[in-house]
Amino acid sequence: MPALRLPPSFSGFGLGLRKEHYQDFLETRVPVDFVEVISENYMVEGGQPRHILRQVRERHPVVLHGVSLSIGSADGVKRDYLLRLKALADEIEPLFVSDHLCWTRIDGFNSHDLLPLPYTEEALEIVCDNIDMAQNTLGRALLFENPSSYLAFEGAMTEWEFLAAMVKRTGCSLLLDVNNVYVSASNHGFDPHAFLAGIPANGVRQIHLAGHSQGKDLLIDTHDSPVNDAVWALYAKAISRLGPVATMIERDDNIGSLAELLAELAMAHRLALKEAA
Repeated sequence: MPALRLPPSFSGFGLGLRKEHYQDFLETRVPVDFVEVISENYMVEGGQPRHILRQVRERHPVVLHGVSLSIGSADGVKRDYLLRLKALADEIEPLFVSDHLCWTRIDGFNSHDLLPLPYTEEALEIVCDNIDMAQNTLGRALLFENPSSYLAFEGAMTEWEFLAAMVKRTGCSLLLDVNNVYVSASNHGFDPHAFLAGIPANGVRQIHLAGHSQGKDLLIDTHDSPVNDAVWALYAKAISRLGPVATMIERDDNIGSLAELLAELAMAHRLALKEAA
């Protein structure tokens, strides 16, 4: 197979592009280094969303972030999905193409949720085979995000050991969601600092920051509130180990004003500069 296009070294600060802020990005100069979009929202030929994305791409680098690749599915990844994603990536020329370490479908049923994997050797082989197929079809190395989780299977390794082995075997990179580390650590009782120490530092290309909510018994990754102090502290620890890495604020509900999100992004920038000093 031809060599894969590798994700670039990039350490800017960005926001998720949501329709509430389309006009801001089209009519003003928003002070961000990149924007991230949900891939599936633009994986159609033509149409207004694709037209808007083309216009935004003229002003800002773009990251494509998917939610339906289902890289952990025992059914394998869907080739028609990959070809539509490839067409979008070839047109937009994104900084990164990413998705989640999870599964979303089985036997034709789509759960529309990011379901956790057992961290076993058998699951690792399935994931790595699927990653190889996806990367070879797209012609580029992918980033995979650690999802938040609310239940855990018995496994032969920890989540961070699984991620490290996946990166080593496939050449993929990681999208480190610091909020998800915090949420999963709280829900399952592991040390979030052990997670940060266990992943390969040179494999992380991007960081997500977001808010979460307290459920009845568990923390829920809701993306509907500002980043809280505990997640900011964990981000500072991550940056102190990883060094400069692309960082993004995610908000998917209670979107709020662009000014509010830019203030959070400025906070991430200040913490990153402090850790680099």
